[in-house]
Amino acid sequence: FFFTHTPAPPILSGLVGSEMCIRDRFWEDQMKLSHTSSNYFFRKSPSHYHMMLLVMSAHKLNQELSVEELKTKLFKTSRPKSAIIITEAVEKGFFHLEKTAVDQRKKFIKPTESFVKEFDNYITTLKNLVL
Repeated sequence: FFFTHTPAPPILSGLVGSEMCIRDRFWEDQMKLSHTSSNYFFRKSPSHYHMMLLVMSAHKLNQELSVEELKTKLFKTSRPKSAIIITEAVEKGFFHLEKTAVDQRKKFIKPTESFVKEFDNYITTLKNLVL
């Protein structure tokens, strides 16, 4: 999910052409998947990854996180840059914004159901790793 890039296995002298094609096709498919998913998006920069952790932490703890709070919590990221990253995550369908009943200008940022499932699968995969 977030750390799927692993180096290709070394080319062995025993690999024949068809085996090399299968191996290369596997890695090409992995690259396509990673560049079209949240995997690629949230690894673009430390700020992207930090945003994902902040939003998912608030979600898991059942806490509200406003867009303004998120902008101030992102380390080493200007407010305009934070706004761009947040907007991009919403446009890609990883997060959505909810207006509050009290103040229509204040918006809470929340993960979409599909991203929560993807994130939970990632955490499960990490927990099942045998080191």
